[in-house]
Amino acid sequence: MDLSPAQIRRLFQLSDSLKDRSKHPLSKTRPILSLLFEKSSTRTRVSFESAMIQLGGSSIYLDTRTSQIARGETIADTARVLSSYVDIIAARMGRQKDIEELAKYSSVPVINALTDLEHPCQALSDVYTIRQVFGKIKGLHIAFVGDIATNTANSLMVTAAKMGADVSLIGPDGCKPDMHYVNEAIKSSSLVEISNDLEGGLQGCDVIYTDTFVSMGEEGEAAKRRKMFSRYQINSRVLKYAKKDARVMHCLPAHRGEEITSDVLDGKQSIAWQQAANKMLVEKAILLYLLNNEE
Repeated sequence: MDLSPAQIRRLFQLSDSLKDRSKHPLSKTRPILSLLFEKSSTRTRVSFESAMIQLGGSSIYLDTRTSQIARGETIADTARVLSSYVDIIAARMGRQKDIEELAKYSSVPVINALTDLEHPCQALSDVYTIRQVFGKIKGLHIAFVGDIATNTANSLMVTAAKMGADVSLIGPDGCKPDMHYVNEAIKSSSLVEISNDLEGGLQGCDVIYTDTFVSMGEEGEAAKRRKMFSRYQINSRVLKYAKKDARVMHCLPAHRGEEITSDVLDGKQSIAWQQAANKMLVEKAILLYLLNNEE
């Protein structure tokens, strides 16, 4: 949400240049990254730690459950102190307003590594992957299928639209996207469609994107949600609705047999593993961009 199309293009240029690990013109010597995580993680934590190490810095992982936040310290006080020790913070928080408060009181850059409303680093690496595969973003048609009210859908929609792609959100009637993010995407003059029609919505689609039907914190409604989204599973039959050469994406972790079948996730049209690998590359570019004060 804070990046212009030009800034996104700059991040992608940095990502391209960083494929050669020997090239990382970092102005700050041995910077320290703090990973402040309220939610569990595999890919985001490891990719950020690896990215910082490869840039010549180091990272400190802090689980909020073992920090003073768990004993009542305010986000603002944590931000003031933590930012006096480190050069940059990546935070994975339960609430969007908490990361905004963290950024407000921090004296160093704060990266949103996931909240209840946004997943911007994921979206940047997703759009970078699409650009890598298709050689462009503008003019492509991306369909997000299933739970279209997620943080991943919000950020992907806004990022893809900013870069000139059209976006379809396809899910059941009982699932509505956050209109704040829909309106942000529409501002980019890209087409944004909301539909419950899986077959019609995938017509002419270049990319099919899905995510888990049961996100973190929703485990108590797992059975209800699986039933609600079951007909939006991405399988070999559904692939036929899209373009013949359409690619399939999933931000992972996948619940095989629920939102996507194993034959599709592991199949020739899937770019999920390339997508996962690119997280570290794009996050490295984000770190480099912010630490070198390119804003």
